[in-house]
Amino acid sequence: MLQLQVSNSPFNQEQADLLNQLIPTLSESQRTWLTGYLFALPAAGAVAVQLQTSAPAPTAVAPTAQAAEQVIAAASQPSVSKDVTVLFGSQTGNCQRLAGKLSGVLEAQGFHVSLTAMNTFKTNSLKKVENLLIVVSTHGEGEPPDTAKSFHEFLYSKRAPKLEGLQFSVLALGDTSYEFYCQTGKDFDQRLEELGGTRLTPRVDCDLDFDEPAAEWFDQVTNALSSRVNATTAAVTLVQETGNLTETNESTYSRTNPFEAEVLENINLNGRGSDRETRHLEISLEGSDLQYEPGDSVGIYPENHPQLVDSIIAELGWNADELVPINKKGEERSLREALQRHYEITVLTKPFMEQAAKLIPNSALQQLVEAGRQQELKDYINGRDLLDLVRDYAPWSVPAREFVTILRKLPARLYSIASSLQANSDEVHVTIRAVRYETHGRDRYGVCSVHCAERVQPGDKLPIFIQHNPNFKLPASSDTPIIMIGPGTGVAPFRAFLEERDELGAEGKSWLFYGDRHFVTDFLYQTDWQRMLKDGVLTRLDVAFSRDTDEKVYVQQRLLERSKDVYEWLKEGAHVYVCGDEKHMAHDVHNALITIVEKEGGLSPEDATAYVDNLMQQQRYQRDVY
Repeated sequence: MLQLQVSNSPFNQEQADLLNQLIPTLSESQRTWLTGYLFALPAAGAVAVQLQTSAPAPTAVAPTAQAAEQVIAAASQPSVSKDVTVLFGSQTGNCQRLAGKLSGVLEAQGFHVSLTAMNTFKTNSLKKVENLLIVVSTHGEGEPPDTAKSFHEFLYSKRAPKLEGLQFSVLALGDTSYEFYCQTGKDFDQRLEELGGTRLTPRVDCDLDFDEPAAEWFDQVTNALSSRVNATTAAVTLVQETGNLTETNESTYSRTNPFEAEVLENINLNGRGSDRETRHLEISLEGSDLQYEPGDSVGIYPENHPQLVDSIIAELGWNADELVPINKKGEERSLREALQRHYEITVLTKPFMEQAAKLIPNSALQQLVEAGRQQELKDYINGRDLLDLVRDYAPWSVPAREFVTILRKLPARLYSIASSLQANSDEVHVTIRAVRYETHGRDRYGVCSVHCAERVQPGDKLPIFIQHNPNFKLPASSDTPIIMIGPGTGVAPFRAFLEERDELGAEGKSWLFYGDRHFVTDFLYQTDWQRMLKDGVLTRLDVAFSRDTDEKVYVQQRLLERSKDVYEWLKEGAHVYVCGDEKHMAHDVHNALITIVEKEGGLSPEDATAYVDNLMQQQRYQRDVY
């Protein structure tokens, strides 16, 4: 139950204390009566309500005839359902967390909430739903997250029912740096309307910094629902408490309030002569109360490269020490610090380019963002950053204070946790591969990966938070066999999985498929795997080093070579986990699993596909892909 406070309500302390004592004790019928009474109260004037402990229900003392008529009229209105279905489709856990928060707010206002992941929702009950709220992210290039695929397919199939009686609203999470920004949310919003549903409130699309727009959507939908049951007064007061969407009953540190964590170790895992650099960071959580489980991620807020920041400032002739705003609260920092720590300057997005064209008096830039030149705009922003824009369309006369307001907040980067908290008290480990490449005539780099590789030393601090991922978790029973597929840095969470199983004394079998370029220089955590094999924590290990043989070999080929054994493990109830590149590796592994089931199970291609889809439905096949 949410608590009224002086800071989030129009009541003084005495009133808030009385209400907080009273409201939790009221029955549903008492709340309904009180809602109707308060609705009619303005017409009646200040009428006292006397509660008698011996009475079966509260009774108003002599309200005016007009007020009494209004109370009766309000009570006799056609019943509006207080049942609300909240569905979420989440890849990394953000949507699940938000959906849970929303459900708590609605339940606190007396709504009956059914909170369900899309992949477990019984689709044949959709036609009975009156109020539907959807929270969904978009994965990859406009694809639904794994937990939303089956529901997405159902809605776009011939089996989808007419939904004339449905009220719905959609909260869509995405990333404006992708072409198909919030596409899955847009799909659901459009399709529900096509099936006859009516929008309770307009869809809200959120970029990576989603807390404020998500809180506003919470406000909109709760007020809209509450107004339908004559409870607007309670809605406005209670929903104000949702503005900060941090985790409850946990550490005070979160995505919006990161913990300044000390780096204990920063080690290059690649051997001498490797063309890759992969850093193993051990980070202290001491004093944070941050908790995590294997399968969760660490969010790191990086810093932009000082050289890039200074180049932008120099090109525009700005004063590096000038104070500029860094958020909507009006906090200010020097321009150099703002560009280095608070604003994204290495990625150009379509929304940013459109805002820049309005701000910068450059006809060539304005023509680039015209509606008929979208492909040209897409080609331009691909692989370019703010310095490119400055050099291509300068000189500018826009003041720094004004320009920074159109920049996107520097987002955190998520990395799979490579450690078990059970085995490493007050520590979290991550595996980060430094990204460096050349395009458009300049050397480029990953913002966070190169920051950690080049400028973070033991003793330095990084702003971090824990990103819980309920969709990538070890089986409930430690006796269950697990198959882990993770080439390159995708192997990180499986180090955490096996450390955890070791601490728990798990009896279940475990099988790791690992791949990289060269055995000698690129075998990440080799000594860990060898020790775990010796101790029996890891049952089997298959590796694929693509550059050590004339013909390149990858993990999906190793899977196919072990086809019979993989299928036997599946028959024994094994859970399958895939972590790493979504576009190529994960796609190929998925197809390999279908091929294995088709071949070893004697199934048709369609039935084999359904078998693998069912593994995902049962959460026996989980992916952490990017």
